[in-house]
Amino acid sequence: TAAAALRRVRARLGYRWHLHRPLDEGLVVYCAYWGRGYACNPAALHARARELAPHLRGVFLVEAGQEHTLPEGVDHAVIGSPRYWKVLARAKYLVNNANFADAVVKRPGSVHLQTQHGTPLKTMGCDQSVYPVVAAQSGSFTRLLRRVDRWDHNLSANRHSTEVWERAFPGAYETLEYGYPRNDLLLTAGAREVAAVRRALGVPEGATAVLYAPTHRDHRTGFEPGLDLEEFCAAAGDDVVVLLRAHYFYDRGGRAGSGRVIDVTGHRSTEEVCLAADALVTDYSSIMFDYAVLDRPVVVYADDWEVYRETRGVCFDLLETPPGPVARTPGELAGLFRDGAFAGPRSAALRAAFRERFCAFDDGRAAERVVRRVFLGEPEEALPPVVPLAARTPAPAAVPFPRSAAPFVRS
Repeated sequence: TAAAALRRVRARLGYRWHLHRPLDEGLVVYCAYWGRGYACNPAALHARARELAPHLRGVFLVEAGQEHTLPEGVDHAVIGSPRYWKVLARAKYLVNNANFADAVVKRPGSVHLQTQHGTPLKTMGCDQSVYPVVAAQSGSFTRLLRRVDRWDHNLSANRHSTEVWERAFPGAYETLEYGYPRNDLLLTAGAREVAAVRRALGVPEGATAVLYAPTHRDHRTGFEPGLDLEEFCAAAGDDVVVLLRAHYFYDRGGRAGSGRVIDVTGHRSTEEVCLAADALVTDYSSIMFDYAVLDRPVVVYADDWEVYRETRGVCFDLLETPPGPVARTPGELAGLFRDGAFAGPRSAALRAAFRERFCAFDDGRAAERVVRRVFLGEPEEALPPVVPLAARTPAPAAVPFPRSAAPFVRS
């Protein structure tokens, strides 16, 4: 409407005015997934900053209608509102796992932290330019590079990510190889927290909870599970239940769980869902890298790998270096669970090699390192060193399986 348009113009004019005011040295603005709510690395940093840097005031940006997703006591601004533009103009620190609007100006003295929201298997950023289906949806790569130019720091969970980000998002930022703050919970939670999440999600006592988390496909227009989950449960074993978590692009859907399938897409925390699951089945979703932090069984269901590889593009051959067994058909997938191979010695060995490569910095103290380095200005040498992989104790699974052993070597 005309009135709404006038409000937007006034808000933007207000932004220009606030840009001439001094930076607020104690203000941090956070945003996750374009305002979908309190989630991911920005939420984990917000929570840790309240403990380690209580002098800082955090404001979380959310879409209109998503205010209810914020925990009690979290200050917020609705995207597009006058306060939204005010805090963006005045904040000393701006933290995002995606990107702020193109209109946001990088002010001298402000600090922009890009946290990312997953380890890349699929192509990202400028690497997408040679894949027509993805490039057509990505918009201008010139605008992308202008957004990257605002970054002062870019967070990485492993060396693989560092190398991909530097190619896909070329810029003058500093790379912080500190791990992902959102994954701290996967190492700090105990059996009590795991049991509480399982109860909250409705996982039956004694059940083996399999998290099924398929990724988004750019060549499709809506969510398709890609697998008959009730049929999978029936074939996999009497104790198996599935926790279905669709990609965040589809987190507003109206799917309802039935029988042995529990839809957990709407649960605020992906990390809590991971805690509740005894094993993961995914295709090409970056959740596999996060779930590997738990050192629990992972199965790759790659029924359309060739199509995905050609339409989206990938950074490495997942089928050559998977985090666990690979199934290409529903029957193969069910068979891995029915005979226990999903959690067998070969599965553990594959996972060990995968963890060595991709879980290097996720040791439970990532958020602390980021807060102390970025917000408190502490030097690199003063930060907590990364705990070696072998010395970490992930959150316990409700249904325990053998931990990973020596890395698997192909014959």
